[in-house]
Amino acid sequence: MNPTIYKEICLEERTFFLQGVFDDFNQRLRIEDYRGNVEHIQEKIEAFVNQTKYAKVIVKARNEHVDEWMKQGFQLEATIPHYFNGSTAYCMAKYYEATRRKSDQWMKEDEYANSVKKLPQQQELVSLPSHYILRKAIVEDAPLLTALYRAVFEIYPTPLHDVSYVKNLLETDGLFYVIEHEGEIVSAASAEINHTYHNAELTDCATLPAHRQGGVMKHLLTKLEEALVEKNVFCAYTIARSLSFGMNAAFHQLGYSYCGRFTNNCYIFDNLEDMNVWVKDLSQVVKK
Repeated sequence: MNPTIYKEICLEERTFFLQGVFDDFNQRLRIEDYRGNVEHIQEKIEAFVNQTKYAKVIVKARNEHVDEWMKQGFQLEATIPHYFNGSTAYCMAKYYEATRRKSDQWMKEDEYANSVKKLPQQQELVSLPSHYILRKAIVEDAPLLTALYRAVFEIYPTPLHDVSYVKNLLETDGLFYVIEHEGEIVSAASAEINHTYHNAELTDCATLPAHRQGGVMKHLLTKLEEALVEKNVFCAYTIARSLSFGMNAAFHQLGYSYCGRFTNNCYIFDNLEDMNVWVKDLSQVVKK
């Protein structure tokens, strides 16, 4: 991770273990993993919030701890079934500013989500036109990927505008697939794999406006799913902009289930945006 934006934390105290991320860019603390005394963990979280002045804390809680987190002032925003090696993650949040808790677009986003869920699922993919090339990204693609993300997103919650950051992802464990047209990368998506709990977030989806017809993103997402199944990773999820009808529709039509919404979750363009959670159990996909 880019140290100027994210700082990973890992604490081992007498009564608990805590692993998470300080996210300065989005003014939030994410607790990705924990064990032990929830009340003591929350005391540490409060100390962190007092230091950072963050407006939001997110915890991926286990089923047996949901009540305990609610007693600490957290509320359920979404679930990710199968996240913990088959068990559900309960995504709970606590807000420290009233403005961060309030969403003026919530009712409109509900309308979008309801409209998306009425669309038919599991449609056959239309063949990718011959002038497009779908392939796995390589390290040398870093400048082209960065150019794509700069063109599509003025502001993005991870530093994909930084060539060195993207290059590091591709050199380590970053799984990107791209669609190329006349030597230019016009669409891309990635899978961020959690090797401890065997799940993956499908993310970094971007397509140049001139190439958004014909379902190119669905081809990328399907290819990523195939790659995950080969690695025995069966929990796939994504966090999509609630006001992006096209992206939400793409995941719904590929068989993902709507599992909740994060309020004012991260900066996209120049605003904090609500994000929908979509989840798919890849072990249930019938092999053709």
